[in-house]
Amino acid sequence: MSSTPLYMPTSDYMPSIHRKHSARSFDHRPLMKTCIVDDSRYQPIYSAISISDLRDAIHSIDSQVATLLRKRHELDARLERAVRSQSPVHRLPSELLSSIFVTAVLGAGENFVMVSTLMLVCHHWAEIALSTPLLWAKITISQHHSLERAKLRLERSKSFPLDVVIDFRLDYTIGITEQVIHAMDLLRPAIWRIKSLRICVPNRQQAHAVLLRCQEDAPLLESLTISIQHSIQDERTASLLHLFKGQTPRLQSCSFMSFHFGWDINLLSRLHILRLDGYFNNFAPSPSTLVSILSQCPELEELSLRNISYADAVQCPVLTDDAGMFLTPHKSIHLLRLVKASFSYADISLIRHVMSQIAFPNLESLELCYLGNVTPLLNFVYNQALTRLPLRHLRIESCLFSELMFLKVLPRVPSLSTLELVDAEDVSSNVIRALSSPQPWICPRLVSLTLDGCTSFDWESLRTVIESRLPPNPNAYPRFHTSPAAIVSSASASAAALARSKVFASRTCHPTVGPQRLRAVDVTRCNQISREMIQWLRMYVADVKCEPARAVWDDSLFA
Repeated sequence: MSSTPLYMPTSDYMPSIHRKHSARSFDHRPLMKTCIVDDSRYQPIYSAISISDLRDAIHSIDSQVATLLRKRHELDARLERAVRSQSPVHRLPSELLSSIFVTAVLGAGENFVMVSTLMLVCHHWAEIALSTPLLWAKITISQHHSLERAKLRLERSKSFPLDVVIDFRLDYTIGITEQVIHAMDLLRPAIWRIKSLRICVPNRQQAHAVLLRCQEDAPLLESLTISIQHSIQDERTASLLHLFKGQTPRLQSCSFMSFHFGWDINLLSRLHILRLDGYFNNFAPSPSTLVSILSQCPELEELSLRNISYADAVQCPVLTDDAGMFLTPHKSIHLLRLVKASFSYADISLIRHVMSQIAFPNLESLELCYLGNVTPLLNFVYNQALTRLPLRHLRIESCLFSELMFLKVLPRVPSLSTLELVDAEDVSSNVIRALSSPQPWICPRLVSLTLDGCTSFDWESLRTVIESRLPPNPNAYPRFHTSPAAIVSSASASAAALARSKVFASRTCHPTVGPQRLRAVDVTRCNQISREMIQWLRMYVADVKCEPARAVWDDSLFA
């Protein structure tokens, strides 16, 4: 008889058909135990336990392990979802999350977030975005925004007020007329809920093709912008009358560029903002028409007239005669809410006639650009300042004016904080030096001074203005409680000392408060200002602009 080591599995890993036999022979024994046995005695055990049975047992164990691992993965996923559900962002109500989306998409300025980005976060956010009509209320149709996207936004916006933009500013491209017509046909059923409409097309024919389909009421329309890019090359077309059937009760802002609509007074009444640009010869409004429009807008807040030339210039003896140039007729239109007026590249006679007919006691910003001689306009400003004029921003660019009249206006506008003089040949050293006169201070609130392209003043006058407006030495002022007796320890004594100091300060004559310090100075294209002077300016002024004018073959362009 020979002895050989035998490795036998325990009963837990034996097939079911041999479990009884194995239990009788190998009870309470370890899994792998070496023993000396007789081969002939245990020969039936090897024949009863086959290799296939062992493999089946291993496969059964592997199946159980796979089932347990699958259950573990499911529990891990449920645990992760449970942890995520406890995050504060997931506990926000849907209404609050919708408001956050609206603020991120519409109210973030330049750092806007696209709706498609929000929808990619998760299904919940996508559902909220789709159920928020305000996110889809802005519809843009252009070369880069198809009609399919506009139709989708139109459906998702439901009945919410719309902001519509039809922008085809490209040159004469084949198919633009057809595209703008299809765009307006798509939007025509929703005209009743359009809040703002902006149309920008190359020529007048395309603009008329769009607006001929605007014959329904527009009860929610607040802003209307129509811009024609190539109006000079177009032929004369018939004017459009009775847009939106004249039913625009909420219209507050109109901005027209080279659009001929017959100057319908009903369309331009009760406005808060009026901008007219690009009207020449027979297309320009007559002075009487423009005055009639302003008379229908007593709540006007902003007026802009740009690129307007009237063929039959106004010949008013009161305005054209040198002897009576500064006589002001009776103001027939009182624009009490007008805060901003801008006149650029317009017929000076037309502007003079308009300003002679309006009163603007609350004007805060005035721009006069490329108008020729603006001395009569400065006279109107001076006459208005005799009563009330809170002017804060004044810009004069490429205009001629009387130095004496300009020096009469400046003392009358003490609230002026920004003065911009660009390419003004009449700005001499006397005008600059007047800003440093302390008896009384002229424009004491002035903080920004622009002298772009002004070469008639000298450096000493500018240096005098900068030095005169520097803050005084605080050590020169009288101080209170500088003696050791004024130092107290208790809180009650400190409060009493503070009260006595206030009474003493009220009885003491303080030094005269000077003007504000200049924070910004622009001396661009001022050839008389050297680099050393610029370095000196930067010592006392926070923001100094001094870019010189570059020639065509300037070497710095290729540096």
